[in-house]
Amino acid sequence: MSAKHHTMPSFPRRRESILFCNFLDSRFRGNDDRGFFRALGRLAWPLLFALIALPAQAALDIQHWFTSQGARVVFIENHDLPILDVSADFAAGSAYDPPGKYGVASLTRHLMSLGAGPWNERRIAERLADVGAVFSGSFDADRGGFELRTLSSPAEREQALSVLEAVLQKPHFSKAVLEREKARTIASLKEARTQPEVVGGEAFQIAIYGAHPYAAASRVSEAGVAKLTRADLVEFHRKHYRAQNLSIAILGDVSRAEAEAMAERLARGLPAGPASAAIPAVAANPAGKVQVLPHHATQSHLFMGLPGLKRDDADYFPLLVGNYILGGGGFDSRLMKEVRQRRGLAYSTYSYFSPMAELGPFQIGLQTKRESTDEAVRVVRETLQGFIEQGPSEAELAQAKNNMIGGFPLRLDSNKKIMGYLSVIGFYRLPLDWLDRYPEAVAAVTREDIVRAFRQRVPLAAVQTVIVGGQADGAAGK
Repeated sequence: MSAKHHTMPSFPRRRESILFCNFLDSRFRGNDDRGFFRALGRLAWPLLFALIALPAQAALDIQHWFTSQGARVVFIENHDLPILDVSADFAAGSAYDPPGKYGVASLTRHLMSLGAGPWNERRIAERLADVGAVFSGSFDADRGGFELRTLSSPAEREQALSVLEAVLQKPHFSKAVLEREKARTIASLKEARTQPEVVGGEAFQIAIYGAHPYAAASRVSEAGVAKLTRADLVEFHRKHYRAQNLSIAILGDVSRAEAEAMAERLARGLPAGPASAAIPAVAANPAGKVQVLPHHATQSHLFMGLPGLKRDDADYFPLLVGNYILGGGGFDSRLMKEVRQRRGLAYSTYSYFSPMAELGPFQIGLQTKRESTDEAVRVVRETLQGFIEQGPSEAELAQAKNNMIGGFPLRLDSNKKIMGYLSVIGFYRLPLDWLDRYPEAVAAVTREDIVRAFRQRVPLAAVQTVIVGGQADGAAGK
């Protein structure tokens, strides 16, 4: 296992909830890129290689508008390849689960692609495979959505878009399919909760968020899933899969007029009504505590952190650059040097900010021998405290900036990567020139900016600590 690099921006990082991530999209993720590349077989090989590694673009001409139904659209026109990428994201993530019905948001998004319009799930898969289209779903606390990649030629594009249109507007929510997927979900919950990383991840989310909706995914229960009904899914779709909740991203070989027509088509048949209420603000950090959860794992799993960063945060770049130095820069980071290189307490350690609509988590993690748990916790806390109090050295800051700015073009070297950023820019209403300004914003960060931001946003006294498989007496970290 290689050392983790948690450098930002992490826009394309989108996951199912930790308990659902391994299976809820398995059926359509099986319709992978192989079919798409088979459909490209008639193209020249140089064109195929260009698809795999597109040159980085110095500037992205992002256009935006709203459909007549109120859906937001962001669009990049690019005729270099006969390819079209479309994503549709709704404010319908796990944070919108109604109390007592945890898991309904994830199941709703999942079942939407398992039968819609005139087609059952098998026919949907066949229609996509026939034209080599790639269709997938995505889900996190803020968003539920779908991504489509297809050839831009009229026949192939029309067949692929007809599937996406039906999935968004006319899902079946078949009772038989729902019962099957509920059974699979319950089995996945049982299996996942034997794993220390899942046990710790759930406890950590609840520790830092308490009753806030961002902890909803960690409150999904087997009994709760068993009680969910078709009516629950239909109601969630009606309430949250509305045009006012929709952000559409389009990239590729179509004109602005064609993109406008596609966006109207995807939004026009959605349920009517206002946008969902905003996710509530995260409450002020309570005093930090240490939880030690018993587990038979041979290693202790450590989770430390607190709510830390919003997508549109004024401290985004100071925290971004500071975290690279602290624990996001792999072997260049302080945590790696202190925990692994100087003491050999863990093979890998890392820290990252995961920005959300409201304060997303700041997290430090590692695995260590059970007998080394207390020492590892102490070293991590001392390293974090030293960074909060003193900040980085000028040499560390210069190295971080050089690495982040120098490596940034690699984040934009394919349509797939650009599409990940484009969808987030649209959904979170970020400035359209956010990516263009990224290198300049990183370069402008000073040591004083980092010290101020970390002192204000990462108070050590509020850091929550969860240890799975650690010392049974709970002494770790005291």
